[in-house]
Amino acid sequence: MYNNLIDRLKNNKKLWNDFQKLLHKKVIPAKTILLNEGEIAHYIYFIKKGCIREWFNKDGKDITFQFFFEGQAVASIDSFLNSQPSIYTLESIEPSIIFSLRKNNFNQLQRLYPEIKEGFQELMFHRLRNYSRLFLSRIKDTPQERYEDLIMNHPEIIKRVPQHYIASYLGITPISLSRIRNRK
Repeated sequence: MYNNLIDRLKNNKKLWNDFQKLLHKKVIPAKTILLNEGEIAHYIYFIKKGCIREWFNKDGKDITFQFFFEGQAVASIDSFLNSQPSIYTLESIEPSIIFSLRKNNFNQLQRLYPEIKEGFQELMFHRLRNYSRLFLSRIKDTPQERYEDLIMNHPEIIKRVPQHYIASYLGITPISLSRIRNRK
């Protein structure tokens, strides 16, 4: 989805140059916190290489909500858009290369270039669709079905993410995930 936005931006040389000037490249190791739960998100991140995990704390236990990989944008969206404390923590799972864009620069680009606003809206609709599917899956699917869906539709998660994060994402314990995997 992010790649579609980038392709669109590259079609306008001035826009592409303005956009690139505002991005700040960061090379970060695994386990780097980009945003803590309770902080206000001042950046949106674009992932060139690596994996970022979005999670929250529930009674001292971290619950993984989503994973983001190369070609995706990540932020605690509600916090970023509304300057509210984040309900999520953003953390790298593996060494990553990311580009950060400050909120004020992002807002300026949206005002100057309607294609950025349109592209961002597409990203939001795509993300909302993913969240809706995740929500429905938690209600209607068994843990086995959720795991099988993950294998079919998101094999990059199975290949690159530690098992305890996958279990958390699926809403099960690592022991339950091990049992499901052994049934295969």
